[in-house]
Amino acid sequence: MSPPQAREDGQGSGDPPGDLRSVLVTSVLNLELLDEDLFRGRHYWIPTSQRLFGGQIVGQALVAAAKSVSEDVQVHSLHCYFVRAGDPKVPVLYQVERTRTGTSFLVRSVKAVQHGKPIFICQASFQRTQPSPLQHQCFMPAVPPPEELLDYEALIAQYLRDPNLHEKYRVGLNRIAAQEVPIEIRLVNPPSLNQLYNMEPNQMFWVRARGHIGEGDIKMHCCVAAYISDYAFLGTALLPHQHKHKVCFMASLDHSMWFHAPFRADHWMLYECKSPWAGGSRALVHGQLWRRDGVLAVSCSQEGVIRLKPQVSESKL
Repeated sequence: MSPPQAREDGQGSGDPPGDLRSVLVTSVLNLELLDEDLFRGRHYWIPTSQRLFGGQIVGQALVAAAKSVSEDVQVHSLHCYFVRAGDPKVPVLYQVERTRTGTSFLVRSVKAVQHGKPIFICQASFQRTQPSPLQHQCFMPAVPPPEELLDYEALIAQYLRDPNLHEKYRVGLNRIAAQEVPIEIRLVNPPSLNQLYNMEPNQMFWVRARGHIGEGDIKMHCCVAAYISDYAFLGTALLPHQHKHKVCFMASLDHSMWFHAPFRADHWMLYECKSPWAGGSRALVHGQLWRRDGVLAVSCSQEGVIRLKPQVSESKL
């Protein structure tokens, strides 16, 4: 990927103050080159599940793929499968195969390996810019801007101050509050305590990378968006069921992304998430990442496995 250079994407400046570089660029997505098309990635944030965060693997795999193409092409899609749980105690090796290098499109296959076995496979497709009169998109939802919403930490603190908060939610929120996640989130229309028991399988939140990335190579912003896209995504399918069931196991099975327009991942984007279906211990979710100016930047889809058991009612005796 190329060094930072000035470019315009219609979002305005909006840079965070100071020179703090996003840890997503300096650490999470900064792969070590071991040999031609062979890279090693390390871990920054480990979820409470003690399995590797899927967004980290997707983002690192896209970094590896992007290093094998020229600067004049941009990623337009990727399709991934998670085949084994990642081990947070050891690094991940990324092996890139240059599957096809055509005139307009290039395909790269990436295999993530731990303990000699693949944990993840991915194909990423890149395209040279091709202007076309064929253009349209749907409309961005009308929502309050992020400046008018509570940040995630303040929202969690507000929930925790409520004496009527169920202990199950209190434990979960404290666990979330203790995590150092390298992204910022502001939930649109956060539910009240009463609404937690009657929710639809959809949610929207503003999201951006913590720290400064700058006007650099759009490939890096796409890699950061790949990381961001997996955060709280599959959990959308749980929203109508979380008060009735306890999660025994939840993991991503596959993940796909389509990149439509340039964007900056360190600027606020609206993440619109919906789950149209769940059944057979699986759930499907769709997502759209919108720029603040209403441009649809990224579309995502994911299927995951979710195994539940009924909540045990607390005895009143």
